Amino acid sequence: MRFDIVTLFPDCFNSVLSSGLLAKALAKQIAKVHLINPRNFTTDKHHKVDDEPYGGGVGMLMKPEPIFAAVESLPVLPRRDVIFMSPQGQTMNQSLLKELATNYDQLVIICGHYEGVDERVLNLVTREVSLGDFILTGGEIPSMALLNGVVRLLPGTVGKEESLKAESFEEGLLDFPQYTRPANFRGWKVPDVLLSGNHAAIARWRLQQQIQRTGLRRPDLLEKWQEDREQGTGDSKMI
Repeated sequence: MRFDIVTLFPDCFNSVLSSGLLAKALAKQIAKVHLINPRNFTTDKHHKVDDEPYGGGVGMLMKPEPIFAAVESLPVLPRRDVIFMSPQGQTMNQSLLKELATNYDQLVIICGHYEGVDERVLNLVTREVSLGDFILTGGEIPSMALLNGVVRLLPGTVGKEESLKAESFEEGLLDFPQYTRPANFRGWKVPDVLLSGNHAAIARWRLQQQIQRTGLRRPDLLEKWQEDREQGTGDSKMI
């Protein structure tokens, strides 16, 4: 998959792109990331990318011309999505990441800055995505999250792809508690059921833990999981 990230601060991606699974995915050419600085597409001697908003107001806006020129310089793959990272967009979640990883070959990600972008930039955009209901100094951190979340879902990135199927949100519930050696650490013992070798009992325990944990931490997710289960099976029982 090809990622084209339009950012005023391409250097801040260096560590992310050279570490962990993301670096391995790039080395194996599972994904390719191109960083495009709109400042390189300005036509004035000061390379100005922002200006005051019409009508007055606080702060500066990113000008449309450099962003349009940057995006229009890119190749266009058949299955392409152009994303603007914005607090006004749809909230990033696992379902969205799976959609992007499955349905697209190219993601163009535009990182805003200052007080935002000229509204006409949205004519380039096919969707807006938000990391959550809060404000950051720019779109770089949200774009890194989106990049990481999508790349790890691409075939070949994660060594054991089965592990992706047993994660939080994959089945609508949070993940169950997991343990490794030693069996007793400072008095905290691994639950006996996990040492029993009884796979059916372990599966039941894990589901119970998922339901309990989701109810405590994300009751909204549990409610949706129950509704989906009832619609799918006609049975309101969770176990």
